[in-house]
Amino acid sequence: MNNAFILISIGSAVAIGAMSPGPSFVMVARTAVASTRKNGLCAALGMGIGGMLFAIAALCGLQALLAAVPWLYLTIKVIGGTYLAYLGWKIFRGAKQPLADMAGGDAAPAGTASRFFLTGLGTQMSNPKTALFYASIFAALLPPDVPVSLMIALPCIVFAIEAGWYAIVALALSSAAPRAAYLRYKPWIDRAAGSAMMFLGAKLVSSAK
Repeated sequence: MNNAFILISIGSAVAIGAMSPGPSFVMVARTAVASTRKNGLCAALGMGIGGMLFAIAALCGLQALLAAVPWLYLTIKVIGGTYLAYLGWKIFRGAKQPLADMAGGDAAPAGTASRFFLTGLGTQMSNPKTALFYASIFAALLPPDVPVSLMIALPCIVFAIEAGWYAIVALALSSAAPRAAYLRYKPWIDRAAGSAMMFLGAKLVSSAK
């Protein structure tokens, strides 16, 4: 296979994986409607960086390491699942907390942009299955001797797809209509989002066997 075909094949698989519903989508979607467009885009950037780091780890043989040291994989799953459950509990617990209507502007408290970036990064990195997803795709589609050009291009493509998709989500859901709907139904939306995050976290922990 030539390099262009390999990149297109891997990029298509990564795009499908990124668009699949999961904790990352829940986190970015809620950030976009509950906070500001800037913070939603910062969360999307964190998702992109996290995906790129997983891609680099996969290229460096993380899959082989986790297979050789089973307890390490289980530990990462427990820690990641606990983190997701914690984020979900925070969202659920704050469901009744009033939120200022920011539809008229994008002002946000100082320092929140970096916090949402780190939350996006942490949410992405909390699921080791993502690393195995990349490792599986790379193992299936990459040649035995990976050219340097692909080693450089793949993490960049993964970043562009992950950050690009979640930026689209952030831009779409930070517009006036979705934000107004969120402010109107905030308690129910937050309880649903928090419950989904807690469920996904618990599912990840319970699968650590």
